[in-house]
Amino acid sequence: MTGPAGRLARLAPRTDRGRLLLVSCLVAAVTVFTATVPLLRDFFDLRVYYGTVHTWARHGGRIYDYRVPGTAYGFTYPPFAAVAMLPLAMVGRNTAIGASLLVNLAALAAVLRVLAGPEWRRHGWCRWSLVLCLLALFEPLRDTFSFGQVNLVLLALVLGDARLLAGGRGRWAGAGIGLAAAVKLTPALFIGLLLLAGRRRAAATATAVAAAATVLAAWADLGASRHYWTEALWDTGRVGRLDYVSNQSLQGVLARLGESGRPLWATAVLLTLCVWAWRSRRAVAAGDWTAAFALTGAAACLVSPITWVHHLVWLLPSFAVLWRAGHRRVAGALFAVLCTSVVWLWFDDASGPVGFLGSNTYTWIALALLLRLPTGQLRSARLPLDRNASATATAPSPESPPTTAVPDQPSSSSLDPEAAAATGTAAGRDLARSPSSEPTGSTRPAASNPQSSSCRASSYTASPPPS
Repeated sequence: MTGPAGRLARLAPRTDRGRLLLVSCLVAAVTVFTATVPLLRDFFDLRVYYGTVHTWARHGGRIYDYRVPGTAYGFTYPPFAAVAMLPLAMVGRNTAIGASLLVNLAALAAVLRVLAGPEWRRHGWCRWSLVLCLLALFEPLRDTFSFGQVNLVLLALVLGDARLLAGGRGRWAGAGIGLAAAVKLTPALFIGLLLLAGRRRAAATATAVAAAATVLAAWADLGASRHYWTEALWDTGRVGRLDYVSNQSLQGVLARLGESGRPLWATAVLLTLCVWAWRSRRAVAAGDWTAAFALTGAAACLVSPITWVHHLVWLLPSFAVLWRAGHRRVAGALFAVLCTSVVWLWFDDASGPVGFLGSNTYTWIALALLLRLPTGQLRSARLPLDRNASATATAPSPESPPTTAVPDQPSSSSLDPEAAAATGTAAGRDLARSPSSEPTGSTRPAASNPQSSSCRASSYTASPPPS
C-alpha cells in the first residue's frame, strides 16, 4: 500500500491496547469539542414535533396552528409525518429526546451498513470507532442529532430500498422511498431515479406507498390535509427566510443575491435536473447504483427551495463513492469543510464576492459532487485485487491450455444487481433574531440573532420571517 493511505497505515497502532488508547483519546477530544463549542440546538425541531402531536392528539388542536412558544414556527411537513409521530403523544419530553437519539443512532447504523457494503465486518472495531468520531464532527449529522431531526431516518429508508435491490429482493423495493416521500417531499426525487433506470415496479411501489400514506393522513385529519396541500405547501415563509445563511440550496444562493424571482430559480432547477438525469442514467448504465443514489441526494439538496445545513446528510453517500473510487484526498477535504461551519462566518453579511463564495460554500460542494462525482467505479475498484490474484496464478502448461476468463460481474455492493444481472441489455433499458427562531442554527455564540431557545445556538428565531 502506497500514498497517504499507506503512510497512515504505518502510523496506526499495531496492538489492541494502542488502538484502544487512540480511540479513547479521539472520543475525549470529540466530547470536549461538542461540549465547549456552541453547537447544541436544544432539540428545537423535536420540540416542534412533540408540541404539534400533543396539541393535535391530546388537546384537539389543529396540526398547522401550533407554534413553539415564543416563536412563529410550527409544523411544516405533510400530515402523514404527524401521523407517523403519534407515539410522541404517549411519552414525556425527556423520553422523546432519548427516543430521538436512539432512533437516529439506529438510522446511522443502517446507513453505514449499506454504504460499507458486504465486507463491512472486515474493517474492525477500531476503524468503525474512528469513523464514528469523524462523523460526530460532520456538521449536518451533529445538527441532525441536536435538533432531533428526521432526515437521517429518511436517508436510511431510501438506502434500505437500495439494499433490497442489491440483495435481489426487489418485491418491496420502493416502499422505503415512498414512506420517506410521504414524510417529506424531498425524497420524492428518488422515484424519478427509479423511473430513469426503468425500475417501473419499484417506482410504482414507491408511488403507491406514498399515496396510501397520504390518503391515511387525509382520513385521520381531512382539514389538515386540505390546508397543507392547498396553502401551507406553497408558503415557504412558514419554514424560514430564504436568504438565511443556513439555506444551502440554489434558492438560498439566489435569495442572498437579492434575486427572489421564481423564473430564474425555476431555470436553475431545470438545468440542475437535466444534469442529474444525464449523470444518473450514465451511473445506472455502468451498474453503479451507489453513485446514482448519491447523485440524487446531491440534486435533491440543490433543487429543494430550502435546504438547511442538517439536510445535507443526503451527501453522505457521495463520500462513500469518492472513497471507494480512490479519491480519498478529495473526500477528506470536502468532508473537513463540512465540519468547519464555515458558512456561519457570513451569518450577518453575505454581500460582496467573498461573501457570495463563502456563504454558499456547502452549495458549491453539493454542486461539485453533482457535476464531478465518479461513476462506474465498481469494477475498477476491484482490479488491484484481481491483478494480485492473477499474478500468483500458475502459468498454464501446454497440456493444460489457458481457460477463458469470465467477465467480472458487478460487485454485490452495487445498489442494483438486477440491472447488472441483465448485463446492461433489456433490463438496463427498462431500466429554511432572538432566541429560538430561525430554521437551522449557526454555530456562532448567541448574539443579536442567536439560534437557540436558550443561550446556545438552535434552529429558529423569534422574529417571524417576512411574508
